[in-house]
Amino acid sequence: MMVNDDDKLLKQFFTENKQEIADDGFSRRVMRHLPGRANRLAKLWTLCTFALAALLFVLLDGVELLWNFLRETFIGMLESGASAQVEPSSLLIAALVLLFLGYRKIASMA
Repeated sequence: MMVNDDDKLLKQFFTENKQEIADDGFSRRVMRHLPGRANRLAKLWTLCTFALAALLFVLLDGVELLWNFLRETFIGMLESGASAQVEPSSLLIAALVLLFLGYRKIASMA
């Protein structure tokens, strides 16, 4: 078969003409500049800023403000008569979906 003969001829040619090229630290320099290191730094920076944001959210009473907002919204819905149309479990699912989407958006910005 012609393809096998060509493969054999190529292997023979490259084996006979193999040359070693001095590296002189080139591989090490290339490896240092690959994006893996920068990617780790970006992940570390994202983690630190997310932790700082969470800490500030707790320290500045963000949990209480969020809870009061949700409570007031739910009470307003009950008083306006929307309770017949919306179940509390639906509100919980909607809140969880919004939290998840918000987290994904924040994580994708890194």
